[in-house]
Amino acid sequence: MVHKWGGKLNNCDPSGRVSCHHPWAILLNSNSLSVEVRAKKYLGQHFLTDLTIARRIAEALEPAEESADKTLGTVHGARQVLEVGPGMGVLTRFLLPVYGDRLTVAEIDTESVAYLRVHYPELRIVEGDFLQMDLAERYAAEGGVDVIGNFPYNISSQIFFKVLDYKEIVPQVVGMIQREVAVRLAAPPGGKEYGILSVLLQAYYDIEYLFTVPPGVFNPPPKVQSAVIRLRRNAVERLDCDETLFRKIVKATFNQRRKTIRNSLCSAFPTVRQAVAEGRVEPHASFSSRPETLSVQQFVDLTHWTATLL
Repeated sequence: MVHKWGGKLNNCDPSGRVSCHHPWAILLNSNSLSVEVRAKKYLGQHFLTDLTIARRIAEALEPAEESADKTLGTVHGARQVLEVGPGMGVLTRFLLPVYGDRLTVAEIDTESVAYLRVHYPELRIVEGDFLQMDLAERYAAEGGVDVIGNFPYNISSQIFFKVLDYKEIVPQVVGMIQREVAVRLAAPPGGKEYGILSVLLQAYYDIEYLFTVPPGVFNPPPKVQSAVIRLRRNAVERLDCDETLFRKIVKATFNQRRKTIRNSLCSAFPTVRQAVAEGRVEPHASFSSRPETLSVQQFVDLTHWTATLL
């Protein structure tokens, strides 16, 4: 199903922003049908109103075919695209001309769904929680799916953990999130921003911090700055270690990030503590370090070492 967008963009003021009649809502009239969408705090909604930024976000998603023209033509033969939390379709209007019937949106807000059905009647909409979607069931046979969106602030970290669960079929993610979260995801080892998601995502994805977005281009404006990042799957199919144990170790050490690796690892794994206390094993080379100083490969090595004691 392809929605053909033509002519002048609706609900725009001369600056290229979507106009709002109410500071917390947008009211749309179409053929005597009114659809009002109010930003809901419990859903973490902040509607993007700047169309220039929306276009930049949409164009940051790289089509599977390098020859595809994102501005002028539709992508043929590419993988699927899933937009999370489209709201009133500010990103959707730029994605549809490129991806056509390969675009699906996932929206949990019933008001937004009603809005989208009025303005994009042929758009494929999944009404429900993205976090509950089985991406493998829907997209494994389709060659994978790229994920894009102005992600709700209150579930942005959960979205990336879900991406990790489906990393085999999600080759690319473009998302707008809180700036501090974006900085953490892209952070290299050695600083306070480097954390659990930094390690877990960087193990499988190359992460780029693309640009910062100010609060004033949202309705309602958030209290923090936002940023757009892009994740692209790297060449690592599987880590050279027990991946489940790897994740446990990363979480265990960063959950006690003020402690040395020795103390946090011994606290999380009694078998390790006992082996170290009895002198049955040489302490790992990173024992005196703190987790924010370890690279992905050093965590892989630590996982190997730990696995021999379990």
